[in-house]
Amino acid sequence: MMHVLTLSLDTSSRAGSIAILREATVLGVVSTFGDEAYSSRIFRQLEFLLAELNLNLGQFDLFAVAAGPGSFTGLRVGLAAVKGWSEVYRKPVAGISALEAVAIQDTSGAGTVAPVLDARRGQVYAGFYRRADQELALDGDECVMTPVEFLDEVGERNAALTVVTPESEIRSTLLKSVASNVSLGAVSVHRVSGVLAPSIGHLAYARALRGKLSDALTLDANYVRRTDAEVHLKGS
Repeated sequence: MMHVLTLSLDTSSRAGSIAILREATVLGVVSTFGDEAYSSRIFRQLEFLLAELNLNLGQFDLFAVAAGPGSFTGLRVGLAAVKGWSEVYRKPVAGISALEAVAIQDTSGAGTVAPVLDARRGQVYAGFYRRADQELALDGDECVMTPVEFLDEVGERNAALTVVTPESEIRSTLLKSVASNVSLGAVSVHRVSGVLAPSIGHLAYARALRGKLSDALTLDANYVRRTDAEVHLKGS
């Protein structure tokens, strides 16, 4: 039996979730949102969940984490944690896209699924995933753009697709835009769960079955957006 521990810190760095799976079965989940940075309380909640399930870190066969896109602080904390566990316990790791964890929650059966997350600053993180053989494959690159730019990209694809997002405000905005644009008539917009750790765990377990895992040295974040330091450096 493979035990999988997953961490997910959302794009605001104030919310996140932890999930523990035995193969594809979710044994427990902790998810909270608050003013305190999630990175400050994640280990308290992990300790609670481990105690509830009578497990310890040495019993896990795989550590998984949201590798982006998201807040720089949240991603760094999550990556540092699983890299450390991987080194100490000599176990593999899986860095999973937060957008893919949103996309796999779609139940519409659409050929193309477009997951969207709030990127703040009036922008969204988005990607396009094609469904093939009961799996989703990224079509192009995950990117950051304005909602208008995202809908333009949707229109250019000229295909029936489903947009999925855990963000209620983004869903409302996209629904209004789709309703007022005849060319987007084949597009549907659905809200899914923002608790991504269980989905990350399922994706990580599936990746383990295919033998496509990483180690602490090769695991890295996919920030998508450049850091403020990089932006300021380029502008100077």
